Amino acid sequence: MEPHRLTLAEARRIAIRAQLLDAPRPTDLLEVVRQLTLLQVDPTAVIAPNADLVAWSRLGSSYQPAHLTRALEQDRTLFEHGAMVRPMDDLGLYLAEMRTFPHYDKQRKWMRANDRFRRDIVKLLRRSGPLLSRDVPDTSQVSWPSTGWTNERNVTQMLQFMAARGEVAIAGRIGRQRLWDVPERIYPAGTPVIPLAEASRERDRRRLQALGIARARGTAIPSDSVLVGDAGEPAVVDGVAGTWRVDPEAIGKPFKGRTALLSPFDRLTYDRARAVALFDFEYLLEIYKPKEKRRWGYFALPILHQDRLVGKLDAAADRKGSRLQVFAIHQDVPFTPVITRAVDGEIEALAEWLGLESVEREGDR
Repeated sequence: MEPHRLTLAEARRIAIRAQLLDAPRPTDLLEVVRQLTLLQVDPTAVIAPNADLVAWSRLGSSYQPAHLTRALEQDRTLFEHGAMVRPMDDLGLYLAEMRTFPHYDKQRKWMRANDRFRRDIVKLLRRSGPLLSRDVPDTSQVSWPSTGWTNERNVTQMLQFMAARGEVAIAGRIGRQRLWDVPERIYPAGTPVIPLAEASRERDRRRLQALGIARARGTAIPSDSVLVGDAGEPAVVDGVAGTWRVDPEAIGKPFKGRTALLSPFDRLTYDRARAVALFDFEYLLEIYKPKEKRRWGYFALPILHQDRLVGKLDAAADRKGSRLQVFAIHQDVPFTPVITRAVDGEIEALAEWLGLESVEREGDR
């Protein structure tokens, strides 16, 4: 078919609306996760854990981390798998893929050599679960070899491999530690297994619905794909090279923008190439850079204003001092008084949501 022709502003607004970053805000956590398809679990909590920060960016101060815990551990409307929180309604889209694990010969050989260890874990969890990994005895016959931190971490490695293929599930967390259990106590009985090819197409469709506009193919990104295959319809964007895929239902909708502080893992900016192409926004997570080589900060938050990404906030939550420390606000475009007031308002709202008493600024640049 003939590609849709979109202006750059239209493409941006499609992406922002799809990520529920327009106005008015959504009001329900499950509604948000269903639209986004995921919340990435990341332990970095310079300001707040990623899943909570992404939810706050959408829902505002009405969201509390306890809401996510309840959805995961009590209501079971969400589940955690592969460092992602997803709607339990989508479980069937992942079961066939789970059954293809392990993917590498080293993993297969190690699991075969430790089949008795695997069966011991299943028996223990069935009898006594949920359990933390430290409560699971290491009965492995062969240690997991690695040159990294996973070397001989046999219990954790086996639990992760078993979870990847659906033999155990995450029941919840105590702090950052995962609680493990047998899947029949976590996942709904009788969940249909969607065949792999069909599940892949449906996941592409939902991913495009969550992104609004995306590339069909390209370089893979760790954690979760940003590519959508043949989902949606072809589109071209004025002034941007190449063809895109667009959710046809997202075209021509009215747009009302707002200001938002985003997690570094937010899916509006997670595809760095798309962020440059559509928003002229350059970003790099600088956690692993030496301090003197950072441009924007250890855990800088992208700043959205209306339909533009306008800068980065370098900040950290000092919980002992009950203050949000603002080290710098990096302006990608010169802030007008309107932008400045809006960004300041979001910073104050973030501090209030975190339960911090004050905002301490070390200077903007």
